[in-house]
Amino acid sequence: MPYSEHGKQGSLLDIALNYGFHLEHACGGSCACTTCHVIVKQGDANLSEMEDDEADRLDMAPGLSLHSRLGCQCVVTGDVTVEIPSWNRNYVSEGGGSINLGDAIPAPKR
Repeated sequence: MPYSEHGKQGSLLDIALNYGFHLEHACGGSCACTTCHVIVKQGDANLSEMEDDEADRLDMAPGLSLHSRLGCQCVVTGDVTVEIPSWNRNYVSEGGGSINLGDAIPAPKR
């Protein structure tokens, strides 16, 4: 880590893909779509603050909730559990659900 091949360096999308967990990202992680939309179930404080570009793009996401984030934009700093919304049919058809990336994130350097 960091990988920076998909979305922001160290983003949830970037980490998930590098650990073999497929998360849709039609725009390549450039904050131009909402296919990597996730709902944070635990660990909001362990994600970077939402920037205006992400907030504007999320306004177009189906199934928006108070805990919605774009996987390509939220940088992970600790334990986080997210749910892939059911509208993401490609993921759901493959047996989707929740993922905990806590074990994939090394402790912050001090």
